[in-house]
Amino acid sequence: MKSIQCPKCQSEEYIKSGVISGRQRFKCKSCGYNFTVLKKGKEIDQYYVVKALQLYIEGISYREIERILGVSHVSVINWVKQYKIERPAHAEYHPTYKVLNHTELVEYLKDKNNLYLSGCVITELGDKFMLIKWERFKKPL
Repeated sequence: MKSIQCPKCQSEEYIKSGVISGRQRFKCKSCGYNFTVLKKGKEIDQYYVVKALQLYIEGISYREIERILGVSHVSVINWVKQYKIERPAHAEYHPTYKVLNHTELVEYLKDKNNLYLSGCVITELGDKFMLIKWERFKKPL
C-alpha cells in the first residue's frame, strides 16, 4: 500500500511526474491533479522541548533560552503556547544562571556566600550543569 495520497481526491494511485525545486512531483491517476509531498519540518528532540519549558518556568527569557539551548526563541514561544505553560510570578526574586562543568560547580558550591539569601536549581545540560539562582531584591528600609 502506498502512503502518499492525492490532496484533492485522497486517491493512492499516482505516478511520478518530474522534480520541482528538489522535491518529487506526482500526478494523480484518478483526477489528474499534480502535487508534491510536503516536506516534514525539522523535528526537535523532546529533551530540548522539556529543557526549554523548564528554563522558561524558572524565569529565563526566550532569547536567553535560545542562546543556551540553540533552538529558536520562536519555537520556545510556540511550545509555551502549545502546552499552555504559565510562568509563576517572581516579583521579589531575580533569576540568574551560570553554565558550569563539574569541577566549577563543586568549587562554586563550596563558597557559602554564593548562595546566601538565594535559592537555586541545578539541571544537567549536555556534559555541563546549569545553576539557576534566585536572589532576593533587597527591600528598602
